Amino acid sequence: MSDDLDKGITAAGTGFAGRTWNILGQVYYPKAVCGSTFAFETNSDPGQFVPVHVHPTQDEFILVQEGVLDLKLDGEWLQAKAGDLVRMPRGIPHGYFNKSDKPARALFWVSPSRKLEALFTALDNLADPAEVVRLSALHEVDFLPPEASA
Repeated sequence: MSDDLDKGITAAGTGFAGRTWNILGQVYYPKAVCGSTFAFETNSDPGQFVPVHVHPTQDEFILVQEGVLDLKLDGEWLQAKAGDLVRMPRGIPHGYFNKSDKPARALFWVSPSRKLEALFTALDNLADPAEVVRLSALHEVDFLPPEASA
């Protein structure tokens, strides 16, 4: 990863440099990668989610593009709809869930990028949730116990 942001356009439905990741059934498309930021698009089918976790070294944002995401943000349930921006400061527990009956699409980004791109590469096509949690902790993403997502 370069410290400098490459200029240009990452087209809809594609990932930067042609890359995509499949992380526990959700498709992630990297959109922009540099030292100061990492942006990626997610497509979440009904019932898909990322459990409550913490980024101790990154601020994270979600711009919902289509559908609805239910979020658990610092212990409180919130709902973000298309056009809404979610702000998740570093150190604040958060998770997102597609509890609707329709797909959701969102643009996420973190600042600074730190180890998140490397984590997504390590998690690509990995099927064992326990290994996902272990590898995440090595890349500065700490999952909370399952009851935190209830």
